[in-house]
Amino acid sequence: METFDAVIIGAGAAGLFCASVAGQLGLKVLLIEHTAKIGEKIRISGGGRCNFTNRELDPLAPHKYFLSENLHFCRSALARYTPQDFMDLLTRHGIAFHEKHKGQMFCDHSAADIINMLLAECKAAAVVGGSVAIWQSCSVRSIRKTSHNAHGISVDSYEIDSEKGLLRSPSVVIATGGLSIPKIGASDFGYRIAQQFGVPMVPTRPALVPLTFAPEAWQRYVALAGLSLPVTIGSGSKKTKIEFVEDLLFTHRGLSGPGVLQISSYWTHPLTTGSALRLNLAPQTDVQSLLLQAKARSRKRVENELANIVPSRLADATVASLAAQSSVYANELQRPISEVSDKTLQALAQQLNHWEITPHGTEGYAKAEVTAGGVDTRALSSQTMEFGNTGLYFIGEVVDVTGWLGGYNFQWAWASAHACAQALAARPRIAL
Repeated sequence: METFDAVIIGAGAAGLFCASVAGQLGLKVLLIEHTAKIGEKIRISGGGRCNFTNRELDPLAPHKYFLSENLHFCRSALARYTPQDFMDLLTRHGIAFHEKHKGQMFCDHSAADIINMLLAECKAAAVVGGSVAIWQSCSVRSIRKTSHNAHGISVDSYEIDSEKGLLRSPSVVIATGGLSIPKIGASDFGYRIAQQFGVPMVPTRPALVPLTFAPEAWQRYVALAGLSLPVTIGSGSKKTKIEFVEDLLFTHRGLSGPGVLQISSYWTHPLTTGSALRLNLAPQTDVQSLLLQAKARSRKRVENELANIVPSRLADATVASLAAQSSVYANELQRPISEVSDKTLQALAQQLNHWEITPHGTEGYAKAEVTAGGVDTRALSSQTMEFGNTGLYFIGEVVDVTGWLGGYNFQWAWASAHACAQALAARPRIAL
């Protein structure tokens, strides 16, 4: 039976980084990945350029960028390993990067640069007497806690039954991610291990995910599919109110784009599911005032004047939507704008500056960028990511810490992995 100082399950962002740091702290580490490829979520993120962190993150105010049932848990790790720390690592490897929007940092060339850097960091463990072995296409069948006699001493450890053999280690790190994007290998393995060892869970849900609407309610907007525009979007009651200023994208089934992905993490929360979205499709534009000005000088149809304010497809759909609400609106909107009542123009403007619509659901884990919920952080140490004093650790997306769109989730992966690796190195070494 082969032994290791630590076995890390899941070779995504958190698992790879944890292995590299632990290995460079002198540990003998095994990293197990059940798929043939490692770091696939890194590879596909950011349009293939990986939005690897966000320089605007303030670790002392995690509530600004993260969701969790225990929001302040992530503060310690984020404060100890910052976006600048990770950018310094890229600089040491000669990887060029840039800020794209609102602190979002991307590779200039390719997300593969990040994966290659992490692999190089794993190999560098050998220089300081550590090691990182990586087993790909290797499923873990079971994990069990055991006690055995080592040199006359009773030692607690974990036995891991893998497709490539039986292993033993005093420490196991679960870095298996969540349920999002199953086509690249997402599974519930980490949650099942948590439940096996009595670790409490927060119910999971898709986050950073497109929102869908009932077909009959969305039919009038299908023609807008592909239209993108900047909006203000919000949801929740006064107590749970959240709002973003981002781009929105109309789809055949509903709404997507950065603004919708951001608000979806909050809309899918049990406290706000079923609430309406509040959208301003023409932010910083007083549509009613401009329509009234047009009424005083123009004989054109309403949709023609409205097309001077918002994209023409949106103008047509907005007029059609209002006309469908009553015969009074329908009759008026057939006339030149000069003959349309102020009340009708006000109602039209309301649909653009104060549009409220209630989603029917989401596109689910298949299209979700991350999974909200997971291992309850109230059961973990914020310093080490360990469950009690058991040698069982949880890092990255499998934990109930979910960031905003824009590099925050990757920074949580790096920070939680770094904290865990430091803790692994600090554990007493016991010959197994």
